[in-house]
Amino acid sequence: MKLPSSLYEQLTRACPGLELRRDEPMSRHTSFHIGGPAALMALPACEEEAVTAVRTAAACGVRPFFMGNGSNLLVPDRGVDRFVIKTSNLRRCRAQGNAIDAHSGITLARLAVFAREQGLTGLEFAHGIPGTLGGAVTMNAGAYGGEMAQVIREVTCLLPDGTVETVRNFDFGYRHSAFSGGERLILCAKMELVPGDPAQIGARMDELARQRQEKQPLEYPSAGSMFKRPVGHFAAALIDQCGLKGLTVGGAQVSEKHAGFVVNRGEATCSDVLELVEQVKRRVLEQTGVPLEMEVKVLD
Repeated sequence: MKLPSSLYEQLTRACPGLELRRDEPMSRHTSFHIGGPAALMALPACEEEAVTAVRTAAACGVRPFFMGNGSNLLVPDRGVDRFVIKTSNLRRCRAQGNAIDAHSGITLARLAVFAREQGLTGLEFAHGIPGTLGGAVTMNAGAYGGEMAQVIREVTCLLPDGTVETVRNFDFGYRHSAFSGGERLILCAKMELVPGDPAQIGARMDELARQRQEKQPLEYPSAGSMFKRPVGHFAAALIDQCGLKGLTVGGAQVSEKHAGFVVNRGEATCSDVLELVEQVKRRVLEQTGVPLEMEVKVLD
C-alpha cells in the first residue's frame, strides 16, 4: 500500500514538535551503511511523541516500521515506501534497587556501563552488542552465554492502535520474542540484575571487548552475525569449512576474519549482500546438507 501523502501533514498537526524527515536515506541509519530512502521517518524525543506518531499513523491506515540503531537491518537500494519510527532519541535510564528501567532507544553499550556504575551485574554480555534495548528485546539478543531473556522482567509497549500495554509474558526463544512480529513499539523495559563489584564487572566487560576485537571484523560496516545458529552447528564454522571466507560480490564480502559476518568493504549495495548470502547458503547446503537462515532483517 502506498504511503498516504496526508500522513506528514497529519503528524505535523498532531505533534508539532516531532522531528520528521522525508525521503531519508536509510544508509545513514543502518550499521551496514546500506539502503535507499524511506518515504518518511519520525524521530520521537519522548514517549508522548512516540504515542502520537503511532496513533496518527493508525488513523491514516499506516503500519509503521520500528527501528533502533539499525544494527540488524538491511534496506533495499531503491528505498522503501514506509513510515519509519526510529527510537534512538528515547534514552532515559534509571535504577531502583536491583532493577533498571530504561527507554528502548538506549544503546546496550550505554546500558551496560550504567549497570556497572550502579554496581549491578548481568548485562556485561551486552556491552559489545551494537544495538538498542528495544531491538535487543525484540530478537532476544545475546552473546558469550548471556541473553536478554535472563534479565528482562517487564516491557511497556504500544499496540498498533497506539494503546499502551504492559507485558510480562515474552515468549523468549533463540533470536525470538513476543515482539518479533514488529506490530508493537517497545517504549521501555525493566531489567532485574544482581549486585556486584563494579571493578569486576568492568574487567569482564573489558575482557569481552578484547575477544570481540580479536575475533570480529569491527573495522568494516556490517550487521553482525548474518546467519542464525543452525541446530547442532555454528554457521561461521560451516561457512569456513566450505572455504567461503573472502567470497565477494561487489562491495560485499564474507569476512576473512570471521566467516559468520558479511561486511561492506566499500560501496556495497543491498543487492550485493543478498546475492552473496544466496551463494553462501547454496554452497553450504550443497557441501554440508545444513540450511542457513538469515538473522539480519530485510526491510521491504
